Amino acid sequence: MLKLYSFWRSSSAYRVRIALNLKGLEYLIEPVHLMHEGGQQFRSEYRRLNPQAMVPLLVDGELRISQSLAILDYLEALAPHPPLLPTEPALRARVLEACLNIVSDVQPLQNSRVLRHLQDDLAQDGARQQAWVRHWITLGLDALETRLQAHPQSRFSFGETPGFADCCLVPQLYSARRFDCELTRWPRLTEIESACQALPAFVHALPDHQPDAPTPH
Repeated sequence: MLKLYSFWRSSSAYRVRIALNLKGLEYLIEPVHLMHEGGQQFRSEYRRLNPQAMVPLLVDGELRISQSLAILDYLEALAPHPPLLPTEPALRARVLEACLNIVSDVQPLQNSRVLRHLQDDLAQDGARQQAWVRHWITLGLDALETRLQAHPQSRFSFGETPGFADCCLVPQLYSARRFDCELTRWPRLTEIESACQALPAFVHALPDHQPDAPTPH
């Protein structure tokens, strides 16, 4: 069975959970807490699996794949149905463009190791860290809103069924709420999010539904 090393609040792991659920693949969650014990991702046993010391990591037998978009691509090849990536070249490029808008240009600037660097090495307090994150999320999602407003309107980002772009978008909007961004500026993105959250695959992937999520008091 597939094994996913995941942290409940990691948006990168979140997008992989969505894709696994959409594909209907069985998998086990192996929690890696990014904050406890100085970060469990830095343990030697985990570094042997993933030298980059990050989540997610997908293990399929002897195969280990890090980087969420690479994992999504592997899942698309492993289980082609339902398809999450179009085959038509121009539309495929548009989908990947939208994914990379988030995966490359937004999410890396808000992850725990960047915030740790801002705090520990650059002496930035919590308010300045929050301002940093909101700046990059807003810049990236403003661009994505414009891109998707220009694309023919559909239920999901690029059609009537969810795909790679939706797997990336929903976790990023979750993060936008975490960091108190103003979501009213992204009506198209939040409309797509609402359509996604009506599907069990997205609901089951929610951070609060993960085995390592904190128990509400």
